[in-house]
Amino acid sequence: MNPAQTDSTPAPARAFGFGALVFGLTLLAYLPAVRAGFIWNDSDYVTAPELQSLHGLGRIWTEVGATEQYYPLLHSAFWVEHHLWGDAPIGYHLVNILLHAGAACLFGAVLKKLAVPGAWLAALLFALHPVCVESVAWVSEQKNTLSLVLYLAAALYYLRFDASRARRDYLAGFGWFVAALLAKTTTATLPAALLVVFWWRRGRIEWRRDVVPLLPWFVLGAVLGLFSAWVEKTYIGAEGSEFTLSVLERGLLAGRIAWFYFGKLLFPFYLIFIYPRWTIDAGVPWQWLFPLGLVVAVTALWLWRDRARAPLAVLLLFVGALFPTLGFFNVFAFMFSYVADHWQYLPCLAVLAGGATLLMRATRLIRVLLLGGLGVLTWQQSRMYADMDTFYRTTLARNPACWMAHNNLASLLHEAGRDDEAMAHYEAALQAKPDSDKAHTNLGVILRARHQLSAAIGHFEAALRLMPDEGVYQDNLAGALREAGRAREALPHHRATVRLLPNYAAGHNDYGVTLRELGRADEALMQFEEAVRLDPNSAPAHLNLSLSYSLVGREVDARMQYAEARRLNPALPDLGISR
Repeated sequence: MNPAQTDSTPAPARAFGFGALVFGLTLLAYLPAVRAGFIWNDSDYVTAPELQSLHGLGRIWTEVGATEQYYPLLHSAFWVEHHLWGDAPIGYHLVNILLHAGAACLFGAVLKKLAVPGAWLAALLFALHPVCVESVAWVSEQKNTLSLVLYLAAALYYLRFDASRARRDYLAGFGWFVAALLAKTTTATLPAALLVVFWWRRGRIEWRRDVVPLLPWFVLGAVLGLFSAWVEKTYIGAEGSEFTLSVLERGLLAGRIAWFYFGKLLFPFYLIFIYPRWTIDAGVPWQWLFPLGLVVAVTALWLWRDRARAPLAVLLLFVGALFPTLGFFNVFAFMFSYVADHWQYLPCLAVLAGGATLLMRATRLIRVLLLGGLGVLTWQQSRMYADMDTFYRTTLARNPACWMAHNNLASLLHEAGRDDEAMAHYEAALQAKPDSDKAHTNLGVILRARHQLSAAIGHFEAALRLMPDEGVYQDNLAGALREAGRAREALPHHRATVRLLPNYAAGHNDYGVTLRELGRADEALMQFEEAVRLDPNSAPAHLNLSLSYSLVGREVDARMQYAEARRLNPALPDLGISR
């Protein structure tokens, strides 16, 4: 592990040997993730059916909103992977693990290029550190592993250009940088990181030599970064009361986030997929300690720079790479927590490089024991991604107030027919977050199925107060009101449903049922016909249309519709028409 002890071995052979070691240990540490399934929002990233064709690939590049985030290179990679192994999770997990190991090797190569002591130790620290598990074991975060490989490739070529000033090296580096941005735009911090590296190496930054060549990189990174922030707000929903922080509060948040991540790098224990969401309050004195501590650290290291520039460079690289997720820009996941392990996947490189340099002074035994301990922690952390049930239960064991995990686990339990357990988790979600419209709605659905209509109506009304323009919520309340004998009260909610969701077949069908119950057969017939037009495979719509035709004396049409309903649902009886 000490490069000085392998000088007699040719450099390419040493590099190949270390690379093989990195890949082997990474695969070993992440073995539980190889067998893992999909979790949380993986289905939003693994290519949707409507995007699996060549036309769909074109939409990935040309249509904002066609994918979860506008990262076209990432989603093109998913497109290719889906054509290779479809929906089998193992393929995606293996790619993520290999990309992570590749990023670790490139990280070591960058440090070797910079003559940083302990370059390969830093690569192994990165490969095995458990804060990286969230990025590697979670399929959706292939955007992290892929973009980091591209980021480090761009860095290598630019460092080569810095020495050679060759046009081909510059263009190659710029090409890799563009690719990195198209996989994830947090890589926009690369040009600033390169300037910090040049200052660390030479003690100064020259305008013509260092800054001018990177100006196009800065401009492109800023444009695409701001575009991603707009997409996050416009298409994903990163706005609302959860994001109403003042400039001062965002400064307090940024300081706390930086120290939190630094602490997790030093003490990577009790890692949680969704950490508790902090309450940021400028009136609480101790919250000022975080940004003030950061200012003191930067000031002290700046005054120390004549003796050693490396500590300040590490801090600047770490905080600079964290900048996109420090709270100055809205990120949708702030709804759940202000911090997440995958947000420091790239930033942790600087700290690990500095730590490896210090560890080179330790004995080989200490370094081996440290790497072994990190590998064990990574193996244990990877186990939580086995399946969605394990994933949510592990999250709740470490963060019992995580309303998202309660809500999503309850949905899994409801799908499995375990409604008593599901209701308990929905209630826990509402206790943690009383304004969770999804938990209100989901709990209302179970209560309605159990004919506890008064309680169900209360939850549906609460959901609508929170999200009045949600058509499905309007439909849920309308149906519960009708079943409670309050059909006339249901009508305005039905009208709102078909206004908000004109192509929602079930909404038209439910509207027709209420109209028929009120004796408005002709109007009901129109709604059922629209439902069948929108969804020809809906057995309930065909059945209701059959009954409506019968009520208005169109028996031939009634029999045809009933025959179609029976074809779609063979469990229907041979005689009689019922809803």
